[in-house]
Amino acid sequence: MLNQIKLFFEQHLMLSAPDESSEEKLQLATVVLFLEMMHMDDKVEPKEQEIILSLIHQNFSLTVEQTTALLALAEQQRIQATDYFQFTSLINKEYSLKQKIGLIEALWKIAFVDGILDMDEEYLVRKIADLLYVPHTAFILAKNRVAG
Repeated sequence: MLNQIKLFFEQHLMLSAPDESSEEKLQLATVVLFLEMMHMDDKVEPKEQEIILSLIHQNFSLTVEQTTALLALAEQQRIQATDYFQFTSLINKEYSLKQKIGLIEALWKIAFVDGILDMDEEYLVRKIADLLYVPHTAFILAKNRVAG
């Protein structure tokens, strides 16, 4: 099953640009962080799943099949991961500060979608922001934009 998912992912997310693997890895790293945020409060709600699908749609031009494959692979990576560094280091190399702040806003959206900000969710956004070298002011402003 795992090999089928990987094969499907490789076949359907092929881009013509030479940096295709970099783009795919960035998408995967981003979606892993989205899924980790969804699971942070130990309650997976339909609203959280919907917002993640919406964020994937907004950030990446993927078909439904590609999105499904990306989500399956990201969930597997999330479960196997021992830390966030493997994901944040890639994002640090490729994303601008503006893109990193956009990612932090997306994480806040997932955290706030159920109307309750769990302290573990806030901790995760803070940790990811620190790993991405997002200034504390930008972190707070992103939270206020989403919460307000």
